Amino acid sequence: MGQEFILLVSATIFCIGAFGFMVRKNPLIMFMSVELMLNSVNFLLIGYSHILKSLDGQVFALMIMAVAAAEVVVGLAIILTIFRTRHDLNVDHLDSLKG
Repeated sequence: MGQEFILLVSATIFCIGAFGFMVRKNPLIMFMSVELMLNSVNFLLIGYSHILKSLDGQVFALMIMAVAAAEVVVGLAIILTIFRTRHDLNVDHLDSLKG
């Protein structure tokens, strides 16, 4: 597994996540796309950590996963609250929540 393979796989996964975030209007799909982008960065960190024989990238990837899990919990709670009040999950209609 060389550096080119790690970069290619990571860039491909990141581009799929960015495309999914920009194209889809469902907040759940958007959160999944953000998670896909974070996982591509984790793959890159762990791959280069293996190449450089260092644990720093793996520790940093573990911290990113912990922050991403907390972000998902808060995001899903917000989405659930919006769905309970509005019965609609289209992100184009969420601008009326500005205070």
